[in-house]
Amino acid sequence: MSGLAILALSMSHFRSHRAARLGFDGRPVALVGANGAGKTNILEAVSLLSPGRGLRRAGAEDLARRPEVIGWKVVAEVAGLSAAHQVESWAEGGAARQVRIDGKLAPQVALARILRMVWLVPSMDRLWIEAAEGRRRFLDRMVLSFAPDHAEAVIAYEKAMRDRNRLLKDQVTDPHWYGALEAQMAASGAQIVSNRALTVARLLAAQEGAETVFPRAGLAIIDPEGAPDDLAQALAANRRRDMAAGRTLIGPHRADLAAEFVAKGVAADQCSTGEQKALLISLILANARALAADMGRAPILLLDEVAAHLDAGRRAALYDELCALGAQAIMTGTEPGLFDSLGARGQTFEVTECDGQSEIREISL
Repeated sequence: MSGLAILALSMSHFRSHRAARLGFDGRPVALVGANGAGKTNILEAVSLLSPGRGLRRAGAEDLARRPEVIGWKVVAEVAGLSAAHQVESWAEGGAARQVRIDGKLAPQVALARILRMVWLVPSMDRLWIEAAEGRRRFLDRMVLSFAPDHAEAVIAYEKAMRDRNRLLKDQVTDPHWYGALEAQMAASGAQIVSNRALTVARLLAAQEGAETVFPRAGLAIIDPEGAPDDLAQALAANRRRDMAAGRTLIGPHRADLAAEFVAKGVAADQCSTGEQKALLISLILANARALAADMGRAPILLLDEVAAHLDAGRRAALYDELCALGAQAIMTGTEPGLFDSLGARGQTFEVTECDGQSEIREISL
């Protein structure tokens, strides 16, 4: 099975890259170099070929190379879901990010009709022991890989909730002001809840029967207030309590994702650092397998410092799984030796920093 792929990538005034161009052939890619050389910046550039704010969730104005700050641009030739495309993503003059597909302006959501991506970054290593917000965002990113319209449901829900919260803070008691907003929250919320449940089911199914050294993760969505059958009715009944708090206290924005190391029966937040990393990788691989089954092509995987906390055996097993999946995984690491077991099955690029400019060259392992 061949996967979706970035075939050529150009960056202009993006982060540490004044101007750079890389050519890929669809195989896994290893980017090696010292910390601060600009490896993760390349992953971030690729992540902006998908909807949203990218793997660092940075604002468009923060992506411009400094001190110039004249705007930035990322251009890619891609092997997409049904055809080859040229995709451009850019921002200039402090304006919002724009997207062009095959020369025509397009909304960001259109990118999900061309490419699907999943990613893992070091900030996720603490996912299981930090606040629920990060786990919701992690889950919703996986949901988006299956259901591109999920982003629209989340946006509609959050906009209605912001307007409702404003009424609550202003101590507005007239029910007529709340009705339409709560109906919108209920409609969008039902779609969010359904999408999340289907995604968890897909991830669990994708782990069943998979031959992998990475531990199977049990998953559950937990709502601290319970998931009401009729959210609009529950919101109306809860207005007085919400008004006292100054915010909406029930709904899918309060949900949490719980995980368990199934073989040990241990909650993820009680696992060792290495086990938590292995659980994350297991979920990313399950996400990729499920998408490949849906699309007939593997998604693109962005794996930043993926070898951290993995021993040599698990690193080799990871590369074997990526190659068997036919996925273009773009990975970073500080040492070429971290990718020895990938060998000629992938491409390797060395990223160095010289006089404030990142330089990139392809090397052989």
